[in-house]
Amino acid sequence: MSDKLIIGIADMKMAAGSGMLVTYALGSCIGICLYDPVIKLGAMVHIMLPLNMEAGRKNTMKYADTGIKETLRQMEAKGAKRSRITAKIAGGAKMFEDSGGSLGNIGQRNIDSVRLNLKKEGIRLLKEDVGGSVARTLLFDVSSGLGCVRSYGRPEMII
Repeated sequence: MSDKLIIGIADMKMAAGSGMLVTYALGSCIGICLYDPVIKLGAMVHIMLPLNMEAGRKNTMKYADTGIKETLRQMEAKGAKRSRITAKIAGGAKMFEDSGGSLGNIGQRNIDSVRLNLKKEGIRLLKEDVGGSVARTLLFDVSSGLGCVRSYGRPEMII
């Protein structure tokens, strides 16, 4: 498929009708696929942190709370209906042992925040591949609404 859009860290891209949304190297970060199956509008956002505490909130896509909200706003502007939008997520791994405990488990905090914010926005979470200690690549086919998670040493998972 030539319509491949790469989503970087703290980034979001959207496609309508067809196209493949892809994000790489999801460690503690989470890739969130949002999809309206009726109009085949899909978006993927790659969040890094659970909450936007940044003064001025410059990069909304970096955070679960503001990234989800802004992506939904942009989807609705293109005709998506909140009641039809569903989500699939991958990532949130614990990539490093933090002996000092200063960071906590950022992957788990991201998982909790994504789940909470999807619920708060009224979005049904259909499938997920989260946690563990392995990095993931997430692919999302906008024409079918299927997601695929690839990670080293594990079989491919369709979500």
